Amino acid sequence: MNEIGHFIDGARVAGTSGRTADVFNPATGQVTARLALASAAELDRAVAGAQAAQAGWAATNPQRRARVFMRFVQLLNENMQELAELLSSEHGKTVEDSKGDIVRGLEVCEFVIGIPHLAKGEFTEGAGPGIDMYSLRQPVGVGAGITPFNFPAMIPMWMFAPAIACGNSFILKPSERDPSVPMRLAELMIEAGLPKGVLQVVNGDKDAVDGILAHPGISAVSFVGSTPIAAHVYAQATANGKRAQCFGGAKNHMIIMPDADLDQAADALIGAGYGSAGERCMAISVAVPVGDATADRLMEKLVPKVEALRIGPYTDKDADYGPVVTKASQEKILALVEKGVAEGAELKVDGRGFRMQGYEDGFFVGSCLFDRVTPDMDIYKQEIFGPVLSVVRAKDYEEALSLPMRHEYGNGVAIYTRDGDAARDFTSRVNVGMVGVNVPIPTPLAYHSFGGWKRSSFGDLNQHGPDSIRFWTRTKTVTSRWPSGIKSGAEFSMPVMR
Repeated sequence: MNEIGHFIDGARVAGTSGRTADVFNPATGQVTARLALASAAELDRAVAGAQAAQAGWAATNPQRRARVFMRFVQLLNENMQELAELLSSEHGKTVEDSKGDIVRGLEVCEFVIGIPHLAKGEFTEGAGPGIDMYSLRQPVGVGAGITPFNFPAMIPMWMFAPAIACGNSFILKPSERDPSVPMRLAELMIEAGLPKGVLQVVNGDKDAVDGILAHPGISAVSFVGSTPIAAHVYAQATANGKRAQCFGGAKNHMIIMPDADLDQAADALIGAGYGSAGERCMAISVAVPVGDATADRLMEKLVPKVEALRIGPYTDKDADYGPVVTKASQEKILALVEKGVAEGAELKVDGRGFRMQGYEDGFFVGSCLFDRVTPDMDIYKQEIFGPVLSVVRAKDYEEALSLPMRHEYGNGVAIYTRDGDAARDFTSRVNVGMVGVNVPIPTPLAYHSFGGWKRSSFGDLNQHGPDSIRFWTRTKTVTSRWPSGIKSGAEFSMPVMR
């Protein structure tokens, strides 16, 4: 049995708490590893090592910090196949999908290679008589990231790359469901030249999360997960004086206007709705055709495409998607499908009976497609996080627009249309953080910032792009005047620059 501990001060170490969790291969349902769950003492050790390493790392000039990421990007490319197969074996997604997971994280590492420019401050000469004024961006100290199972490579890199590039040290608490790739990323960072202790990986469960939130040695916390936990993490972190950014659930809509290219829209829905078994926070889970004629034509195209989806283990190169991550996830998804049927939605493609020959114990869920879903149904209100697409028919554009605007989540949304006026109005009015126009999954590239609105996000600053540099640094403003410009005598009135 493979034993997975922690990564502390530049090396893998065994767990000492005596508590463990099983890691599964979702395709077979078999246990493949035993994961150590950290104790408070182990977290203390990791934070102490991070604190000891941080001052020297912050004093390293930004060009040298950037060179570590140059080498790390090279190592990611060299080890891409190994990393993707390792990721797929614990998550269940196809190897090609896993490569996409890694590449989207790699792109943020490429972005932070520009840290010498990104972290520059500002300077004003002659702000007052003999006075210069300038600002500095300085690291917050020790940061922490709590990451989800669905992107075990991408989201850790979204967090630790900008944090470390800014001169911080970092404690990563990855999901206990697929911990092997985060451990491997830490090893590659050391190989790339990162000093020991700057990146620590502490595996654990709720106890580790609570420890991070309460630890006085940690200054900032980034989190991605479900909305209830995101709200809890944000409240606890900020109550303990930490800077926090916390990202929660989603229910992403795609509006299909009558003038849209329906072949293009249907293909987009298939990829965005069923890719990675729907386990993406930016997955499209609600299609909103405008008008019954549009809906009927869309369903004619969707049904055969959904029925033709190929489901298989990650070793099947022709599979469109694989199993979901755990037995509990499988059961939750199927229960929500049952609830949708009970509430009166029309299940046009029924994947409840899907069984994978030779993988009967795997956590597979067949493709499901609902029509005539209404906003009062649980399958509309809840984030299903599975291969289930709901079609909600809207009588006109205003009703279609109102659906994502009224929903509690505001992560991503898309519109398919040939009408520039409709697209412009939609992007201006919709109260959602990331918007696609004829783009089904509008995940911004690394040099823009990623983040939702409403109960999809807690905190003022988003992930990667310019916001990440702001989040992982503090601004210090200096007002400077040298003796030759100083008048004799004390000044008691409020200083003004005149």
